[in-house]
Amino acid sequence: MKEVRFFYVPNAASVCELPEEEAQHAVRVLRMSMGDELMLMDGQGTFYRATVAEATKKRCLYRIEETLPQERQWMPQLHLAVAPTKNMDRMEWLAEKATEIGFDELTFLHCRWSERTVVKTERIDKILISAMKQSHKAWKPVLNEMTDFKAFLQKVQEQPGQKFICHCYEEDELGEKKPLKDVLKANEDALVLVGPEGDFSIDEVKLALSQGFQSVTLGKSRLRTETAALVAVHLMNLANQ
Repeated sequence: MKEVRFFYVPNAASVCELPEEEAQHAVRVLRMSMGDELMLMDGQGTFYRATVAEATKKRCLYRIEETLPQERQWMPQLHLAVAPTKNMDRMEWLAEKATEIGFDELTFLHCRWSERTVVKTERIDKILISAMKQSHKAWKPVLNEMTDFKAFLQKVQEQPGQKFICHCYEEDELGEKKPLKDVLKANEDALVLVGPEGDFSIDEVKLALSQGFQSVTLGKSRLRTETAALVAVHLMNLANQ
């Protein structure tokens, strides 16, 4: 049985042609032709079963045969905010794997001890799309531009839901710190902050706590930034399956 290929097409229901990059892949790489079946995903919760209506060297037109609304695998919004590492390969890996597991929003933070101050979100966005297609996710994660830590806290201050900050400081410095897996509540929005390799500064942690965040730990092992972030995504996902 021939495998059905997935393509990301925003506003798929209102257009009849694959975006240029997707068309190139369909026609030149997969050698799709008229009558071949393909699955479209709009990133907003709907799949569309379609067939190729016309294929040229640069274009691929389609005809929708069936609209397939998808059920959400989790109801609340799962948001990860992480300070990017100096090596962007590690952040790209995180974006890919977090999408495969499942979450809703990704924000990069500029913190006091950040190793990187600029992130090219265009590249990360392409990775999110690729991972979404590979794992057949119906919703595309929201990707935000690099944001200053203090500005981000101010932005989310009034947002409802659970808010957590992961850090390595001892409990006697900043009060009680519980495992994230023990305090996550199902069916409530969740936001988890993960700091840079050198951790958040103690002032950043205190500021977050003053604005309603809760200190949490991800376990006894000392984790690298991207590993900690992926563990956080996995725990949020599991709590809401």
